[in-house]
Amino acid sequence: MTTAPFPAGTILGYPRIGRRRELKRAVEAHWAGKIDETELERQAAAVRRATRERLAALGLGRTDSAIPESFSYYDQVLDAAVAVGALPERFADLRDADGTIGLPAYFTAARGEGERAPLEMTKWFDTNYHYLVPEIGPETTFALSTDRFARQVAEARADGVTVRPVIVGPVTLLALAKPTDAAPEGFDPLTRLDDLLPVYVELLASLRAAGAQWVQLDEPALVSESLPASPAALAAAAATAYRVLGDEADRPAIVVAAGYAQLSAEAWTALAASPVEAIAIDLHRGAQPPAVDGLAAKTLVGGVIDGRNIWRGDLDAAWGRLDALRTLGAAAVAAGTSTSLQHVPHDVDDEPHLDPHLASWLAFADEKVGQVVTLATGLDGGRDAIGVELDAASAALADRRSAPGVRDGAVRARAAALTPADYRRGSADEREAVQRETLGLPVLPTTTIGSFPQTGDIRRARARHASGEGTAAEYEEFLRDEIRRVVRLQEDLDLDVLVHGEAERNDMVQYFAEHLDGFAVTVNGWVQSYGSRATRPSILWGDVSRPAPITVGWSTFAQSLTGKHVKGMLTGPVTILAWSFVRDDQPLGETADQVALALRDEIADLEAAGIRIVQVDEPALRELLPLTQAQQPAYLDWSVGSFRLATAAAAPGTQVHTHLCYSEFAVVIDAIAALDADVTSIEAARSRGEVIADIRTSGFSRGIGPGVYDIHSPRVPSVDEIAGLLQRAVDELPLGQVWVNPDCGLKTRGYDETVASLRNLVAATRAIREQLAVQV
Repeated sequence: MTTAPFPAGTILGYPRIGRRRELKRAVEAHWAGKIDETELERQAAAVRRATRERLAALGLGRTDSAIPESFSYYDQVLDAAVAVGALPERFADLRDADGTIGLPAYFTAARGEGERAPLEMTKWFDTNYHYLVPEIGPETTFALSTDRFARQVAEARADGVTVRPVIVGPVTLLALAKPTDAAPEGFDPLTRLDDLLPVYVELLASLRAAGAQWVQLDEPALVSESLPASPAALAAAAATAYRVLGDEADRPAIVVAAGYAQLSAEAWTALAASPVEAIAIDLHRGAQPPAVDGLAAKTLVGGVIDGRNIWRGDLDAAWGRLDALRTLGAAAVAAGTSTSLQHVPHDVDDEPHLDPHLASWLAFADEKVGQVVTLATGLDGGRDAIGVELDAASAALADRRSAPGVRDGAVRARAAALTPADYRRGSADEREAVQRETLGLPVLPTTTIGSFPQTGDIRRARARHASGEGTAAEYEEFLRDEIRRVVRLQEDLDLDVLVHGEAERNDMVQYFAEHLDGFAVTVNGWVQSYGSRATRPSILWGDVSRPAPITVGWSTFAQSLTGKHVKGMLTGPVTILAWSFVRDDQPLGETADQVALALRDEIADLEAAGIRIVQVDEPALRELLPLTQAQQPAYLDWSVGSFRLATAAAAPGTQVHTHLCYSEFAVVIDAIAALDADVTSIEAARSRGEVIADIRTSGFSRGIGPGVYDIHSPRVPSVDEIAGLLQRAVDELPLGQVWVNPDCGLKTRGYDETVASLRNLVAATRAIREQLAVQV
């Protein structure tokens, strides 16, 4: 096999939804039956072509494999699972006649259909991206089941571009999988590695035949200490996998990419000893690894440009880390990003409304590509060749540090005056007794998580208001009408605890960012969350404070419409940080406490206005948990502390709720208990209630709402399906603890499916209540 040199600079992936979310619109139009599969493929090809041309214009080479092909219709883990045929039996009849897996089966596995449940979804390492969890058992038959990766290579080649296809590697694919329902107790999908590798061999051969010179196999599992498999077991699997793949002659050259943290020592040694040609490592979140045997024949790709945040950063320090990498004795060193750039928006120049001063501190995906090209130039010509660019970045960093608003004396004085008592609430037992008496809720109280569908009418009204059409009073009355409608609907459905629906909020974090000092928001800064869903993370650039109440008016208006309790709805400090691009010039814990103090003031104002139930959502609590165990205690200390700081001043009779989705409850059970919320709702429906056993064995003693309706799928769960999940909760948990709710907010769903699903939720709850009454 002849190996083409690895490019001097590259990125590990690029945003794939399109600069104006073109892929999102095409995919959703296909789902809605507005365009057929052929038209969807045509529009997707246009997105890929635009990406290739943009990256070439920014300085990545057209013919040296510097441009990655990281496209996905929905999710990169699903792509890999489909490629090797690893779909569970419930989707078997959706395969084409020749056994291949086409887009109809692909999308059904992602979204579900009728009684066919989709694959489970959870967070991708410590990011806000969600991946679909493969299901693999002893019975899973691996076989190359799509030629999509090869077709994309050939498509680019026809345009004169030699791309580097990006595929989730075999170790990570198995390490992230869960056992199928048919698998025996204790089955580990990683034991199927030897059966999987021949399919990867065949896949690599197909890529070479299509014209690929290099292939990128992503193996972030090798940096994590939070997976079921130990770092040693993962490293051993990597040694096996890359010995087998590397020994094949009919393949492209292989770069194994391991971002998001530092490679374990065992994995680093194993990859260095393997016959792969290059290793890409995260030098932003990880330190330089030691010299080990095997590096002399390899290219090391130093991930010195942060793929996950949007700061221009210290480019001179990045150059220093990259230059130091040469001391390990590798055959070559290349400049790269720490991770795929799928976690950041496209282009700072697409944000004309940002303050130019702030914009000068930022680097989105396109600017990061420019930084990689600059560093690659330095690798060839030395620091003097890029001195002007390094000095400009250093000047911007110094300007940012000294800018007004980055440090606010009043905010810092208040934080400095905090004492341990400010983080403690009264006895949970006393609170429960007061709340039971004053709230008057039935057994198995029903509620929703907060948001109701954001209809086209709501989005259009918001857009008109933002563009200056109409008056503020007219827009406010429109929102009041929406609240009236949502409250009336919930009363008709006979839910027990209501919400106001959040029609005024475009996003659960951005809404607060727009009302807090220290934040900025974007117009086109979209980042994929999962599938066709994208968010616009806000930019937390300075000290945070609350100039005025944020939610009180909407909550009190909703409460005035009903005799039932209406929850005040807030987003918690950890989630505000996790779903924003956060300043990197101070510890996250300090920033979290600033946000918590603003929320503490909001809760006090809600209480004063008569709101007796307040929900402080923390769906990102598990998300930010560090991948290495040594860093986890400090994280859990400040993250739990910030939530308690926000809620500790609430009166005993105020019931504090929190919500966590995709939280892998068992991993952070002690932290969730330490939040000291009165009621916690969690995702559970897509995993079919697996988390309930963890709740039971943990001895969790507060109110708990294991979700019984998967809102991330368009399917309507039946009464029997919901009742089955609810029955499992009632059977395994103390009855007085159990709440009934969907998995998450309903913002992304349509009203028809929402009303049908909630109607079934209430009917299932009534059936279980009646059954319990008979038993008693």
